[in-house]
Amino acid sequence: MLTFDPVYQPYASNRYPVVANQGVVATSNPLASSAGLLMLQKGGNAVDAAIASAAVLTVTEPTSNGIGSDAFAIVWMKDKLYGFNGSGHAPMNISVEKVKALGYQEMPKHGYIPVTIPGAPKMWATLIKQFGKLSLEEILAPAIHYAENGFPLSPVTSLLWQEAFREYSVYRKLPEFQEWFRVFAPDGKAPVAGQIIKLPDHASSLRKIAETGSDAFYSGELAEKIVASSQKHGGFLSMKDLETFSVEPVQPISVNYRGIDVWELPPNGQGIVALMALNILKNYEMPDKQDLQTLHRQIEAVKLAFADARHYVTDPKEMQIDYHILLSSSYGTRCSQKITDSAVIPSFDNPSLGGTVYLATADKDGNMVSYIQSNFCGFGSGIVVENTGIALQNRGMGFSLNPQNINVLKPGKRTYHTIIPGFLTQNGTPLGPFGIMGGHVQPQAHIQVIMNLLDFRLNPQMALDAPRFFWENGLNVCLEPQFDDALLQKLSLRGHNVKRLNNRLSTGRGQMILKMPEGYYIAGTESRADGNIACY
Repeated sequence: MLTFDPVYQPYASNRYPVVANQGVVATSNPLASSAGLLMLQKGGNAVDAAIASAAVLTVTEPTSNGIGSDAFAIVWMKDKLYGFNGSGHAPMNISVEKVKALGYQEMPKHGYIPVTIPGAPKMWATLIKQFGKLSLEEILAPAIHYAENGFPLSPVTSLLWQEAFREYSVYRKLPEFQEWFRVFAPDGKAPVAGQIIKLPDHASSLRKIAETGSDAFYSGELAEKIVASSQKHGGFLSMKDLETFSVEPVQPISVNYRGIDVWELPPNGQGIVALMALNILKNYEMPDKQDLQTLHRQIEAVKLAFADARHYVTDPKEMQIDYHILLSSSYGTRCSQKITDSAVIPSFDNPSLGGTVYLATADKDGNMVSYIQSNFCGFGSGIVVENTGIALQNRGMGFSLNPQNINVLKPGKRTYHTIIPGFLTQNGTPLGPFGIMGGHVQPQAHIQVIMNLLDFRLNPQMALDAPRFFWENGLNVCLEPQFDDALLQKLSLRGHNVKRLNNRLSTGRGQMILKMPEGYYIAGTESRADGNIACY
């Protein structure tokens, strides 16, 4: 049974979790949370609430996700755990040779080339068809309303929008990026917090998706517009790519940490990184979060897990080993023995940061959803399909153009994917969903939040708020401002190249809902975002 230390810890916030007994929706935007709550109050379940919230987030937080996103979900429904992979494959007409012929030595970050098949609309329709109680038209109605009638821009999203505007400004004169500037910078600049934003084309596309159960996006009018835009601007997407896409049911994977089963989705996602690191760290006692040995071992375990993942993890059809081997207790013990008192350099390339939204929902019947969707780097590819409002992800930039790399680009292949929902159970009983956004920071944040919860007995809100580190590459590790100066100096003496962050926007943004033995829920939302919990 989970217990939380009531004593205030100086390194954590003094905030307590939200408590409710009928239903909870935790997202990074208040309007998205309220949309999910509305579904629960209309008689919908946790899945209905999750999709309503996800759709609103494509409107209110386009800096992180959109209609053209990928998505993953873990669903606890009627005493069973389900997993769903909604990440898209590479176009069938793309290849390493064709990309190199265009002058690239590595996959580009922006434009049509890194765009893979978006999975979010199909995920919405798939989950609602299998589990939902309400119609997709009812569920997408709040998102359509906000896109059509306007919403006030929240503060953190405003900051991210300004960063994106500066990044995309170098493309201002290129034809394929003109629609991005028309839709997201109509006044020639990024909007500011509190400004009313309207996205009428986005509303129209959501309405078509709602009316057709996502078919418009994959075989109808929207699909035709996506393919026409791709062909016009040198992309590789075809109607067949969209028509043949489906969301894949998958079996979640887990390790047991301190008596709790921590669940993630299997590759091609990087959830296995979090599980591998926890599998290493469970071999140690963790006296305190601000203890030198605790922090050093966390960093080194993260490195070991990423080294294996970068070597082995890709589309599971292409993997050369059974990934379950990486989660065995014996392998975790063996890896723990590699950790010494000195920092080491791992043997893989620098991962990328990303743009993602995570949400968690729970209903009165005990059903719960852990859901995540992403355009990857901020607005993604920078491509907005003309007259649709559809911003496309750039997930294909994760592919390698090196034929010797396990994650080499191939037609129809899914790339190594960063977005990962999480879930906790104990002896087959659900505890609840959790997740943290942020590219390769995500598994590192999962590890720290779970350890905050289980090792240091922080409640969900404090566990999310507590200061975090993230390993960047090589010996480089970044720490949030709340870590003690003396601890940073000690880490440096062990060989870590320590950087203190100026702000907390790069260390992830998450949510958590837990069901207590008495039957009520407690929930936390990330203080690093515009987070909000709606409940009743």
